[in-house]
Amino acid sequence: MTASPSPRQLLDDIGLSLVFFTRLRLPSSDFGGRNLAEAIWAAPFAGLAAAVIGALVSAIATGLGLAAGPAAALTLAATMFATGCLHEDGLSDIADGFGGGRTREKKLEIMRDSRIGAYGAATLGISLLIRWSALSELAGPGHVFLALLAAHASSRGLFGAFMRLLPPARADGLSANAGSVSAETAIVGAALGAVALLALGLGGAIAALILLGLLFAAFRALCLSQIGGQTGDTIGALQQLAEIAVLLVASVSLSP
Repeated sequence: MTASPSPRQLLDDIGLSLVFFTRLRLPSSDFGGRNLAEAIWAAPFAGLAAAVIGALVSAIATGLGLAAGPAAALTLAATMFATGCLHEDGLSDIADGFGGGRTREKKLEIMRDSRIGAYGAATLGISLLIRWSALSELAGPGHVFLALLAAHASSRGLFGAFMRLLPPARADGLSANAGSVSAETAIVGAALGAVALLALGLGGAIAALILLGLLFAAFRALCLSQIGGQTGDTIGALQQLAEIAVLLVASVSLSP
């Protein structure tokens, strides 16, 4: 992100983030030569798109008279479809790699394997169960939207800082090829994510912010100890863990 980005650059970065982090497609794929590292500040906008899609499905399901459980399941499925399960894939790969590999090299090798193992399957199952149960506790589509907005935008706001503060664990791959993230870009992304937390109310936002800070620090230390840095899979896993954390706070702060 430059010191004085033009309106066109801002729109290009938002468009690139939407196309990269969701299944949405825009009329133009020309983003002015911007790369992912430059545009990563705009990742919370991809979270906003996923939240809107999930909230619309929640409203339709509730309007049709579905109970809270099935409505929450459809809402969760909609957000996963909107993102193509991009981050769920990263979470399962990290669980398999960190859980099944004995050495750094073996962990990275397992993470690149397209097959899912027991650790990955179990972790995905637990993730889905927690997110579904949290959404099931919310009273109506309005609260569901607020929870999804906070969870999806804030979790993606961590991407730039994570890429900035950890070196790539591989010389190739998605994260290594994305480029270097500037301090300004990381700060802007984190700030946008923090603003989204206000959807939980001031108390909920403060609680979520503290929880995300602790989670970020712990997961950063884990990645450094396990593989010496970050990959695209670790970024996806961070998003999933942060989304879970914020939804848990939402189930308390937005509960009737």
